[in-house]
Amino acid sequence: MTEPVILADVVRSGFVEGHHRGSVVVTAPDGSVEWSAGVTDQPMFPRSSNKPMQALGMLRHGLELDGDLLALAGASHSGEAFHLDGVRRILAGVGLDESALRTPAQYPIDEQARDEWVRAGHGIDPITMNCSGKHAAMIATCVANGWPLHDDARAKSPDGVWGSNDYRSPEHPLQKVIRTAVEDSAGEKVSYVAVDGCGAPILAISLAGLARSFGLFASAAPDTLEGRIADAFRSFPDYASGSRRDESALIRAIPGLFSKAGAESVYAAGLAGGRGIAVKIEDGTPRARAVVMAATLQRLGFDHEVITSQTQSPLYGGGIQVGSVQPHQAAFG
Repeated sequence: MTEPVILADVVRSGFVEGHHRGSVVVTAPDGSVEWSAGVTDQPMFPRSSNKPMQALGMLRHGLELDGDLLALAGASHSGEAFHLDGVRRILAGVGLDESALRTPAQYPIDEQARDEWVRAGHGIDPITMNCSGKHAAMIATCVANGWPLHDDARAKSPDGVWGSNDYRSPEHPLQKVIRTAVEDSAGEKVSYVAVDGCGAPILAISLAGLARSFGLFASAAPDTLEGRIADAFRSFPDYASGSRRDESALIRAIPGLFSKAGAESVYAAGLAGGRGIAVKIEDGTPRARAVVMAATLQRLGFDHEVITSQTQSPLYGGGIQVGSVQPHQAAFG
C-alpha cells in the first residue's frame, strides 16, 4: 500500500533531528498524473485550498465580485485592515453588515495585524477570522438567490451539522452548488463531507484532484469564471492571503502562477501552462508545506530567488539561525 513519504528534513546544527512525511503530486495539462510521491489517489480534505472552487460555485450562481473582492472571497486572509474593509464592502453590497457573519470569533492570523488589532482595544471577532471573506461571499450569493441565511434557533445537530436553512449546512442550496463546482473542477466525486474550522462544509477529494483543479484554473481563459478567479489571485495576491505571507510572495514572483494554502499543511498551485501541484504534509505542520512546494517547483525547472528562499524554513537557537527545514533530497533529487 502506498504511504506518505519523507519530503522534508529537520536539520539543526548539521544534525538531522526529524522528518516531515507527506504526499505531493504534479498533474499534466490534460489532468493526468505527471509525477508523484506518497498518497495521491485517496480521499483527503483540501481545507482552505478548496476556496477557489467554492468561489466558482458562487460565481456560477449570481455572486457579482471581481478583482480584489473576488480574491478575498477565495482567501484565508491575514486580518489586515484592508481585508476587514473588503469584507465589509462585500456585505454592504447586499445591504448587510458584519453581524451577518457566522464565522467563529478569532484574532487575525498575522502577528502584526493581531497586535495592531489588540492595541486598538479589540478582542476576538468573527470578521478577523481568516475565512470571513469567503463567508461574506457566501452570504452575498444567498441574498442574490433569495436563499435563507440562518436557522432562527441557529441549531446544530449532535454530529456538528447546521440546520438545513443555515448557509453553512451541506443541505443548503448554496453548499450543493459549491459541491458541484468542486466535483467539476477536480474531475471526480466528493467522497466525504465534514465541518471545516470556519463551520462551513469541507469536501474530500484526492490530492490529484486538487492539483487538477488548480491546473484547470491557472490555464483558463480570462473571460471564463475559472480564469477570473485565478486572475484575481494573481492581480491581488495580498487580498488572497496577506501582505507578509509566503503564498503572496510566490504568486508575485512566478508569472502565471496561482496558489492557495490550507490548514493541516495543504498547499496547491496551478501554472499558466495547465500543470497543477498539490502538497499534503501528514503531520499538518505548516513550516514544511512551503518548503515542499518550492522544491517541487525547482524540480519542474523554475528558478527564482523567492523559490530558493522558500526551500529553507529557518530554525533558531539562542536568537540566531542554527538550521532549517529543507527538502529531502531523495524525494526531489
